[in-house]
Amino acid sequence: MDFLRPASWEEALAAKAEHPTAVPIAGGTDVMVEINFDHRRPEYLLDLTRIGDLYEWETGEETVRLGASVPYTRIMEHLRAELPGLALASHTVASPQIRNRGGVGGNLGTASPAGDAHPALLAAGAEVEAESVRGTRRIPIDAFYTGVKRNALAPDELIRAVHVKKADGPQQYAKVGTRNAMVIAVCAFGLALHPATRTVRTGIGSAAPTPVRAGTAEEFLNAALDEGGFWESGAVITPSLARQFADLCAAACNPIDDVRGTAGYRRHAVGIMARRTLTWAWESYRGTARVTEGAA
Repeated sequence: MDFLRPASWEEALAAKAEHPTAVPIAGGTDVMVEINFDHRRPEYLLDLTRIGDLYEWETGEETVRLGASVPYTRIMEHLRAELPGLALASHTVASPQIRNRGGVGGNLGTASPAGDAHPALLAAGAEVEAESVRGTRRIPIDAFYTGVKRNALAPDELIRAVHVKKADGPQQYAKVGTRNAMVIAVCAFGLALHPATRTVRTGIGSAAPTPVRAGTAEEFLNAALDEGGFWESGAVITPSLARQFADLCAAACNPIDDVRGTAGYRRHAVGIMARRTLTWAWESYRGTARVTEGAA
């Protein structure tokens, strides 16, 4: 196994173009596990730890441009207001040591359905900035996952950053695991309210071959909230409405039985998380709406 260590982003792109099978490594929290257990033996490792740009972020008017290697700890500490769902997801990643090393780019590159960041990115509406010597493109998060541990990157492309829309409403995240830390998700669920467009987005992890959104559930809830005047009134979401949403989220899953949980348990847990995160997020929205009305 050869080790490539570029000193700049341009050198990294050139190395990836020359060696398309080279596996990028930054935090190493996914790649090194596979190598240590001899599940993967790449011909080349492409070390990106010297590329300082990958550890930076920019907060714009509508989005945050998050460098691929920004550690989860930094997201928790500095971007909680702008990216609350991703900050909550970051809290659930492994241990403090791994949160200090790992970043969202590694989660995306591995594209494991159990990656903790994926549900939050789906719910927030993110785009992946991919680059090669041929140029740069932005891949919508909904089109990024193409199969089990497969993504839409071309062989010569690297992930440079992730563009995530700044929260315009409450966001929530929940994860089920066999313990509270150092655990791969049995399943996970992200939810974001977008009052500006009066829509709700979801993200489901570890309950299908790829991270997915519960599209039918979103359509149902968006119509129900609009027709019932919930966005204007800030009324409490009824238990029956929350239950129907939860059932549709569970139906969006296509899980398997494995050592972490059964398919049936995963569907059940996703439904519970969907109902709870919707309740938490909507209560937060109602509180904000009341404050706004009072100020007016």
